[in-house]
Amino acid sequence: MQQTNGEILMKIFNSTVVVFLMAFSSIVLSLEAGDMAPDFSLQGTDGKTYSLEQFKGKQAIVVAWYPKAFTSGCTIECKSLAENGHLLKAFDMSYFMASVDPLEKNVAFAESTKADFPLLSDPTKATAKAYDVLALYGLPKRHTIYISKQGKILKVDRSINAATSAQDIAKNLQELGIPLAESTPSEKS
Repeated sequence: MQQTNGEILMKIFNSTVVVFLMAFSSIVLSLEAGDMAPDFSLQGTDGKTYSLEQFKGKQAIVVAWYPKAFTSGCTIECKSLAENGHLLKAFDMSYFMASVDPLEKNVAFAESTKADFPLLSDPTKATAKAYDVLALYGLPKRHTIYISKQGKILKVDRSINAATSAQDIAKNLQELGIPLAESTPSEKS
């Protein structure tokens, strides 16, 4: 059965509308500064489970999403945070990297990069979807999300330089007004 030119044009038009609506809905639904952060509960490479709720009223948090453990850019970013963690620990906040990799893979990745902070695993991809970082190909986009201690999104950084990730996060924390951490008595001596 042959289609007429009108039927073909209508199919092209409908396909174009669907693609446009998908792109537009992604823009409309993306998290932005001022939005409440979706709750999460994810296992960390340190054996603990972390949730947004446990930080509310206590500390700001930073979640640096990365596409895939053991890939070049992700390794560079993780090493940046591990080697320059002192820049981040100066602030009163907790920070994590997160991916949709299984926990076992993230544990091995954390060990290989000497990460001294938890990497979170979201194998169901539910949190990645809620935070609008899941790309169409099923892996998270490299985005860093800053969340206030009240649970609001302060910033979504979509322009990540893996090599300077720690320095960039520290700069953003300062610009966002995140207070410095109080030093402990052992740090003062």
